[in-house]
Amino acid sequence: MPLYHLTTFGCQMNAHDSERMRGLLSGLGYDEAPGRAVADLIVFNTCTIRGSADERFMGNLGEARRIKRERPDVVVAVGGCWAQSQKEDVFRDFPFVDIAFGPGEVNRLGELLARERIHTVGAFTFDGRFSGDLPSLRERPHQAWVQISVGCNCVCSYCIVPSVRGRESSRPWRAVVDEVGAQAADGVVEVTLLGQNVNSYGRDLPAGDRRTFAELLTAVAEVPGIERVRYTSPHPKDIRDDVIAVHRDMPEVCRHIHLPAQSGSTRVLKAMRRTYDRQRYLDLVGRIRAAVPDIALTTDLIVGFPGEGDADFADTVSLVREVGFDGAYTFVYSPRPGTEAGEHMDDDVPADVKSERISVLIDAVQATARERLARHVGTVQDVLVEGPSRTNPLRLTGRTTHNVTVNFTGDALGGAIVPVLIMASTSTTLAGSLARVPEPAGTT
Repeated sequence: MPLYHLTTFGCQMNAHDSERMRGLLSGLGYDEAPGRAVADLIVFNTCTIRGSADERFMGNLGEARRIKRERPDVVVAVGGCWAQSQKEDVFRDFPFVDIAFGPGEVNRLGELLARERIHTVGAFTFDGRFSGDLPSLRERPHQAWVQISVGCNCVCSYCIVPSVRGRESSRPWRAVVDEVGAQAADGVVEVTLLGQNVNSYGRDLPAGDRRTFAELLTAVAEVPGIERVRYTSPHPKDIRDDVIAVHRDMPEVCRHIHLPAQSGSTRVLKAMRRTYDRQRYLDLVGRIRAAVPDIALTTDLIVGFPGEGDADFADTVSLVREVGFDGAYTFVYSPRPGTEAGEHMDDDVPADVKSERISVLIDAVQATARERLARHVGTVQDVLVEGPSRTNPLRLTGRTTHNVTVNFTGDALGGAIVPVLIMASTSTTLAGSLARVPEPAGTT
């Protein structure tokens, strides 16, 4: 098993997030290393509130740099509050860092690891096993991850995952449903289905056992006790009308789709081998919103891909505005060994141009996200309670079906789904108070 070492700085909430990372890494087949010197993955969960925590983190990061120099295949990941605050500069200032992720991205740590830098022998190698067969730790007893497939059949020119994960392999649908049933019996109310390309699920299964992704979604949503079903990540080319219909017809399937675009330029998309163009992506968005008007759409976007010109970047910014994303993960392109782009394309966009473009793109994403989230103000949203708010332990935090974080006042138990009156919004979060549920008529 590959080994990880995790160091936590700062407050108790950071310690809480680190438990989540440990659970996710355990479910992905990692074991905890006794020290950084023998780890395949070095993770820092950081704090930016206290200067002393920053100083200690910098000292530890220096050790990671030394280890990376001696063993280049080691993956260095920096998460938490400091990473969020320095996200635009961390790769420039600390080029030995492979991955940076903020507190809100902990749930995607496994996906980010696989996509960004995993290319060592053994790392994220499942040998046919799925997370249901591996030891797992849950941060919260009411939420769980369920692996439905491994590997990927796509040939995106920037991505190393197919080389290290192999061909796509789907988990038998009955095993998935049985695991979800066992989790529900253990108190889980929300599951997230995981796969490199979840919506191509089932195509490799024997004919008699084959189920489409839409059929799997429906079967999981019908498990008694499961109130919310999420999944990550789909490929736009495989989002079919039957999946859209499940979002429309099954209340348990969350009103959120993460729909990675990567670029708004048809020319760049072709170079990326994404198998769709700008108009096809926009047509898909149109079909989704026609069926589920209030659905939240988030995305992944890369700037500075080889050959990206000013007009190509302008197409990406205009895509953000035309779609109106509820949020986006934005990345600066860097070559990955073993990929078509890394091996055969010149990394010809200057670093200062990439930096300028990512800043413009982030501003555009924040503007559209702020506008989208503002629509919730004045409404009552059902929120799955996760626990105390990160910034104020006297408040609670949770997520809506749209996968938006809500910080609110009131008393509620973790795992409960409660009505919250939304009173304010930013580009990333909502704020409100527990709404009073009217008593039935005739109640005294």
